Amino acid sequence: MPKTATERIVRIPEPGAPLPTVSTHALARIGYQDAWDLQGKLHQEMVALKLGNRDRRKTEQPELPQTHHLLYVEHPPVYTLGKSGSVDHLLMDEKQLAEGGFTYHKINRGGDITYHGPGQLVVYPIFDLDEFFTDVHRYVRCLEEVIIRTIADYGIPDAYREAGYTGVWLPATQTLPKRKICAIGVHLSRWVTMHGLAFNVNPDLSHFKNIVPCGIAEDDRDVTSLSKELGRAISLAEIQPVVDGHFRAVFGY
Repeated sequence: MPKTATERIVRIPEPGAPLPTVSTHALARIGYQDAWDLQGKLHQEMVALKLGNRDRRKTEQPELPQTHHLLYVEHPPVYTLGKSGSVDHLLMDEKQLAEGGFTYHKINRGGDITYHGPGQLVVYPIFDLDEFFTDVHRYVRCLEEVIIRTIADYGIPDAYREAGYTGVWLPATQTLPKRKICAIGVHLSRWVTMHGLAFNVNPDLSHFKNIVPCGIAEDDRDVTSLSKELGRAISLAEIQPVVDGHFRAVFGY
């Protein structure tokens, strides 16, 4: 019988094979630059260990174990522009940014412009994909799968992937357009990942009005949050362990 789309995406470890070890960091609210610096530090350490293990294999020395990282954070209000984005999609000038309490960063992830802020769960996997699978497309689909499963746990079974876009969407209804609930942008170097996903749990959605979110300007699309869809407030403390459980299930560690 053919495998379903989900079965093709999710990583199923080989029987008896060692599982990757992932260290989870719950960093609560942290400035964007501080989080970016931490990602860079962990990324450099993992790449250095990886290259060192290559040298050890050449001399038949035992390899040192790799530890992957999963950072759960919440940022103060910030707009970030990916390397393929347009600065024209930021609809504020420097004075308006300062007056509104926003910061702005041009960064090295893929994708266009997005917003991070209180009430949004941002997850940064620092994974060496050589220990999972070396397929960027599949990696992004796995990130989407984590959030699709999480949303389903809250009684929303129809979250989906929109063809031609990254992230997780909810379908249009008679009164609502298609709504994006999770944005994704990643960067890889030597198959070690940075950046990740931004899951709208209970953020101030009006802050998305200051940008063209992810560069998508169509009138038939909008941004939403889990709390808005459910009609009740969901905290990051409640949702984080649910997301974490699905990361373990989807990535097999």
